[in-house]
Amino acid sequence: MTGADRLETITKESRALAQDVVDSFSQRGVMIATAESCTGGMIAGAITDIAGSSAVFDRGFVTYSNAAKQEMLGVRETTLSTYGAVSAQVATEMVLGARRGSRADLAVSVTGVAGPGGGSDLKPVGLVWMGLSGPGDLTGAVELRWHPSWSRDLIRAATVHAALEALIARLDD
Repeated sequence: MTGADRLETITKESRALAQDVVDSFSQRGVMIATAESCTGGMIAGAITDIAGSSAVFDRGFVTYSNAAKQEMLGVRETTLSTYGAVSAQVATEMVLGARRGSRADLAVSVTGVAGPGGGSDLKPVGLVWMGLSGPGDLTGAVELRWHPSWSRDLIRAATVHAALEALIARLDD
């Protein structure tokens, strides 16, 4: 499968997932917020592309810079300087900030290296951390590793797909 074919498939699947998010979350009266860095608002865009999304989508935070992460989500400067923007710790602080700064019951965050540049041995292109926070004590981050040869578009699309899947899985918990 070519990169373009993979991108097209992921994009189509993400649209179906976004529809599932809107349908499932509206049936249960659950609100969502997003905190995005490497996807630049694409998760929020995927959800709000669906008619009826206003019943489930409260708000999205696009925090591409470290300053935005600090100012809008309350990510601590010490967390950024100790672990870097692409880390489980930052993804966790981002998702908690999204929950605090919204009326959402459930929030997702992503921070990563979409490429084509910017990667390192420790944090290669394709590394993404996704945070998830919902009611109760369930808050945490998971590591996603996309193939470093993938295009920026494909890495970002795959991250959106993974975030939508995670929202649905968390709702079903």
